Amino acid sequence: MTTQPEQGHELVPRPERTPEAVRVALARVAPHRLGEMEQHKEQALATAIQDGKIGHLQHWLTHWQVQVEIERRPELHARHHAALAAINESGDRNAPAFRTAMNELHAVEAEARQAVSA
Repeated sequence: MTTQPEQGHELVPRPERTPEAVRVALARVAPHRLGEMEQHKEQALATAIQDGKIGHLQHWLTHWQVQVEIERRPELHARHHAALAAINESGDRNAPAFRTAMNELHAVEAEARQAVSA
């Protein structure tokens, strides 16, 4: 695993961009999500075989790097959790609170994606 300078506390160092490193990091910060990761991997693999394109596996790895980034940074995790809760509580896709929460969710995910692509 590599350590990148970040603001605030990190639960684990940012993992290298390999399936095993990302899986190990996820096991440390969100072990309850390992089954979800495995199921997603099987879907990506099946689609990659069917389409003959490795991009599905690259997308899978990036998705889980982003998820680990969110989980390993408490402030990002808190923002992500609050946005998801606000989305679920709004009950109406047309409500201003729903749009605000969706914007925050996208911002958290974009921040995490940018961090892992740096």
